[in-house]
Amino acid sequence: MKSAQEDEYLEFVSTRAKALYRSAYGLAAGDTHLAEDLVQETLSRVYVHWNRVAGADSPAAYAQTVLVRTFLSIRRRRSTGERPIGSIPDSPESCPDAALRITLLDALGQLPPRDRAVLLLRYWEGHSIEETARMLRLSSSAVRSQGTRALARLRALLGDSLSDLVPH
Repeated sequence: MKSAQEDEYLEFVSTRAKALYRSAYGLAAGDTHLAEDLVQETLSRVYVHWNRVAGADSPAAYAQTVLVRTFLSIRRRRSTGERPIGSIPDSPESCPDAALRITLLDALGQLPPRDRAVLLLRYWEGHSIEETARMLRLSSSAVRSQGTRALARLRALLGDSLSDLVPH
């Protein structure tokens, strides 16, 4: 890459890496190692195609799409479903609703990968139905129906436990 293009890419990474990690963390249902791998793979793919990405209407949306597709691809390839265990976080969570967050991430982790991707893009990231459909290569009606079914599954998994965690 030329120096100006590298500078553009580095600027992009410095502004988007945290947002990509937050999305990856949600997709990975709290698995920090998988989230880091997803972000690294996404940024690598974006780097390789930076000329095309930089010329896109929204490089951030392009990277988000790459992230989601990378996640879905990895989930299809993983046959063992391995997850690291026994890891201790480097620092404590500063989330005031840590129990709620853990419960939600655990429930998301029990959903199929595509359901998790639809919920993350629509409700965590706030993308429109059309944007979500484009990122996942689905029709708008498929995103609507899959989102409805995924929310129903999530509600079934959470049951009454969610009302105990939400302050009244």
